[in-house]
Amino acid sequence: MKAAWYERNGAAHDVLIVGDLPTPEPSRGEVLVRLNVSGVNPSDVKSRAGRPLAGPLVVPHSDGAGIIEKAGAGVPVARIGERVWLWNGQWQRPMGTAAEFIALPAAQAVRLPQGVDFAVGACLGIPGLTAMHAVNLHGPLAGKTLLVTGAASAVAHYATQIAVARGARVIGTASAARSRHALAAGADAVIDYKTENVAERVLDLTHGKGADGVIDMDFSSTGALLSAGILAPHGKLVGYGSNQRGTNPLPFTDSLFRSLTLQFFLVYELRAEDRAAAIADLNAMLASGSLRHSIGARFPLADIAAAHETVEAGRIIGNTVIEL
Repeated sequence: MKAAWYERNGAAHDVLIVGDLPTPEPSRGEVLVRLNVSGVNPSDVKSRAGRPLAGPLVVPHSDGAGIIEKAGAGVPVARIGERVWLWNGQWQRPMGTAAEFIALPAAQAVRLPQGVDFAVGACLGIPGLTAMHAVNLHGPLAGKTLLVTGAASAVAHYATQIAVARGARVIGTASAARSRHALAAGADAVIDYKTENVAERVLDLTHGKGADGVIDMDFSSTGALLSAGILAPHGKLVGYGSNQRGTNPLPFTDSLFRSLTLQFFLVYELRAEDRAAAIADLNAMLASGSLRHSIGARFPLADIAAAHETVEAGRIIGNTVIEL
């Protein structure tokens, strides 16, 4: 099968190889999926650049979509021919979705509703599930105000739509160049974090109360705003990322006296019941056509290095995918 892989960490053009690898066979409980599209996420390029390899070589990318071609022992043969989207394709294993085929546990291949494009399916495992779980953690949202940071990012674009569909008012943060994208997702207002005081604007937009909840992509920046009152008393921040790893400052006293809740999660490690709920909610919105999608760049497998560089540069609005 055609595939892309790397055997050491480094820059995309230096380490990514495109060639032929043996086509895998599904083991018991697995399916073999012929991939149509592979999704490229920031975590994929970070892994290639500097995280320890899961084997002698790594076929990157955890997200993808395609058609089940074979069913391993214990998997109903009726699943053969099913259109599916994938999650955790390359999580803690060396063989990801940047290839014509992938064998993985059957539960990680989720039926893709009819009429939903494979390119969209390749954006669900990380961006879609992160967004859905982040919104789910906030509980009922009717009449509440959420602050969504990085509102033009892939995750936040979905989170904004989901939250608005559940009755929330969303305030987003984004650069001026990306504000239109955030507004198109349903944000009520967008704060230009590069030129405006985010905390002051949140307080202005909430009549001094602060947001009822926050969905946050960068706690290294947002954590410092908690003391400035961006969260109302008894509010909740749900975080899924931080640009600064290691120690982040936590305003304990302010959080304590305002009875704030801080909750963080890694989408790769969701509890089974939480993932099942997020998948069901996501597929229901896909089936009803109530989610808008944004594919910012498409590349052939031969140009995987350029795809990784596009994600690293962060200049494209929308998801980056590789068509196989």
